[in-house]
Amino acid sequence: MLEGIEGAGKSTQLKFIQQLLQSTEKNVIVTREPGGTFLGEQIRELLLSPRLEGMSADTELLLMFAARVEHVQQVIFPALAAGKWVLCDRFTSASYAYQGGGRELPLSRIAKLESWALNCLRPDLILLFDVPVRLGLQRATTRCQQLDRFEQEKIDFFDRARTIYLSLAKKYPDQYRLIDSSLPLTRVQEAIQKVIMAFLEENRDA
Repeated sequence: MLEGIEGAGKSTQLKFIQQLLQSTEKNVIVTREPGGTFLGEQIRELLLSPRLEGMSADTELLLMFAARVEHVQQVIFPALAAGKWVLCDRFTSASYAYQGGGRELPLSRIAKLESWALNCLRPDLILLFDVPVRLGLQRATTRCQQLDRFEQEKIDFFDRARTIYLSLAKKYPDQYRLIDSSLPLTRVQEAIQKVIMAFLEENRDA
């Protein structure tokens, strides 16, 4: 799974990682959250719409998990059952960062939802693309003609989200790999390749 705040570059690296895995003869599907299914994409439109700036934090969290449950049931579980590798742009860590950190909802509430809705399904590997908030937002503003509902948030929101991401990486070092995405593209991809190849070596029979 790929995680990071706005402008961290994870979407840019998605294709690179897909090609890297496919070069090792892995059967890979690429998906995203919120989204990945017809229903999930409809929910995504609601969640990202700047017109819904008054949405409550609890509603946002529940919509995220509604889309996620559908995604897991319709896409991720079937892919894993078929022996495929799932490469996903964001997963549950994003809810801890954005709704827990950014919206300041209790992390315990998100953990209960995760346990109930997903039976604590977690990725085997999470690449956390880390970038200073101001640089990330500058990138996001440059690439987008119209900012979505999250991209329009204030710097403090993303500072809190980044703090949660980094705390998760520190708490679960076996699951997370930190990628400094403020570096030039070639160095970021070198770091990604090093992490992916090491992971494949550790999981040679997967």
